[in-house]
Amino acid sequence: MPKNDAYEKEILGAYEKGQLKSVVTKAELAKFKAAARATAVKDRRVNIRLSSSDLQDVQVKAMQEGVPYQTLIASVLHKFVTGRLTEPQSSSAEKTPDAKDQE
Repeated sequence: MPKNDAYEKEILGAYEKGQLKSVVTKAELAKFKAAARATAVKDRRVNIRLSSSDLQDVQVKAMQEGVPYQTLIASVLHKFVTGRLTEPQSSSAEKTPDAKDQE
């Protein structure tokens, strides 16, 4: 598990001393709980084939994040299909020939 930096230690200390106060309303909390329930339902099983190196990289990243690797894969897929994970914008050097002709 990664070590906490000074800011994280300060927050953890405040939490442990009971110095933090929640600012979420009951309505917001209910909304978050409903979203968590809907997101956490895993009712289908999928088998995929990955290269050994990709799987190893995913497992290392998951270990760094402190989550199981299957959870990380599911999270990345969920973010991608909901539009919260996108491919980086291509640079001008990577433009297609058609795009260069229009400039």
